[in-house]
Amino acid sequence: MDITNRSDIIGWLGDRVDAVGFAPIDRFEEAPEAHHPSTLLKGARTVIVLARAIPRGIFYSPEHSLYFLHRSYHTTYNELDSLALDLVRRIEAGGELAVPIPAYAPLEVEETGTWGLLSLKHAAMLGGLGAIGKGGLVLNEKFGSRLRFGAVVTTAELEPSLIVEELPCPPGCAACIESCPINAFEGGTFNKVMCGPTSIGHAIYPLAFATDRSLENRELVFNTAGYNYWVKCIECQRVCPLNRG
Repeated sequence: MDITNRSDIIGWLGDRVDAVGFAPIDRFEEAPEAHHPSTLLKGARTVIVLARAIPRGIFYSPEHSLYFLHRSYHTTYNELDSLALDLVRRIEAGGELAVPIPAYAPLEVEETGTWGLLSLKHAAMLGGLGAIGKGGLVLNEKFGSRLRFGAVVTTAELEPSLIVEELPCPPGCAACIESCPINAFEGGTFNKVMCGPTSIGHAIYPLAFATDRSLENRELVFNTAGYNYWVKCIECQRVCPLNRG
């Protein structure tokens, strides 16, 4: 099946995604040049964002939430990567160009931190799938922060989705801020650098980053041995009323 327009894409995706968004390139004017869609594909016109939700029951597990979230994340990343690649093939069969954007790795290590090829969080926001919440995650009215994202950048010009203008948080809710065990919201602003080492980890990191020489290869570590990272803290997601339904 060749895919040439938005309705074809939505119809072909069917129930293999929980949400899909379409963001035109002109919405990415604030993206860093190295991570702009037009840098990833010459002549790019649209970013198609694919979203899959992890189970809500994870946050109701008394003892094993971290285990369930870990496997749900990494299984979903693979699912989204396969779906994006298949969509690319069908778009190109219709005469346009397209590239699949990984749901997680490979990552690029820069002075300002670790970056994906494209910020899927911002692409999801620009594609109308939600708004970036107080905890730095995309919040969707139906799925809360349970969505994981993949994407396709294409030269096809597709009808854009409407942007979500308002944060879907319940009025006055501060559950994520109050639950944070390290006060990463100090001053009212979410501190990603402070949160990262507390919320994710990998057994190889302490060994791989122990010397100056190993630090020079940290991008290789992230994208190979460190790919299947462990989740250490999900308190802000556990207490979010949008996640609990």
